[in-house]
Amino acid sequence: MDFISSIIMGIIEGLTEFLPVSSTGHMILTAHLLGLSEDNESVKTFEVVVQLGAVLAVVVLYWNKFIDMFRFTGGKRPYSRRLNLGHIILAMVPAVVIGLLFRDWIKAHLFGPETVLYSLVIGGILMIVAERWSHKSSRITTHDVDDITYKQAFAVGMFQILALWPGFSRSGSTISGGLFAGISRVAAAEFTFLVSVPIMIGATGYDLYKSIGHLNSDDFVIFAIGFIAAFIVAMLAIKTFLSILKRLSLTVFAIYRFILAAIFFVILMM
Repeated sequence: MDFISSIIMGIIEGLTEFLPVSSTGHMILTAHLLGLSEDNESVKTFEVVVQLGAVLAVVVLYWNKFIDMFRFTGGKRPYSRRLNLGHIILAMVPAVVIGLLFRDWIKAHLFGPETVLYSLVIGGILMIVAERWSHKSSRITTHDVDDITYKQAFAVGMFQILALWPGFSRSGSTISGGLFAGISRVAAAEFTFLVSVPIMIGATGYDLYKSIGHLNSDDFVIFAIGFIAAFIVAMLAIKTFLSILKRLSLTVFAIYRFILAAIFFVILMM
């Protein structure tokens, strides 16, 4: 990798990690266009590092929310009546269990440009179906992230399993799951951001631990540049995304996924 590739990959990660368009899919496809081998251990480790940059953006933006979740007393509501660690754990468990059981199979069979194209399309269809299902106002009962119930949190967690397929998108699957569970788009998106922190830190931390032996001192500057780019862009992307969700539906992002899949299908066939 070089400095330009590092900046481009960092920007792509920060821009897409929390949008329902699949950051993993974009990273795989971008690496393909830049001529970077997905089999190269240095490239794989770089992708892990820039993900941590995006995670840091969520921690900074939602710092007070995380502090509140660890505060068992005080606050405007009792611990059991507000968003807390119980909600986060319930949303994490399904994907963590399936991810641990099938991690090697997923790495071997679902990581690649072709499989990403399929998941982009299927994920887009799910988002459109979720939007149409939620159009009846009576189906959306939760408009604030602090009002999410334990049952809704677990439902979102079940949909997060779909995000183990690269290209499906964690936010796309969980926000869709949130809509099916009666949570508004904005509240579901914020919940997705919060849940992503422990999951991504755990997953990327494990991958980084396994890949650390493939790094050398020459990689540090390039990795640092990508990390910073992902952090800055993710901060801007999260704020912009929440603003967009107040006005537009997930269908817009689904259409983008279809167009992206078509473009890259043509590119891969060339």
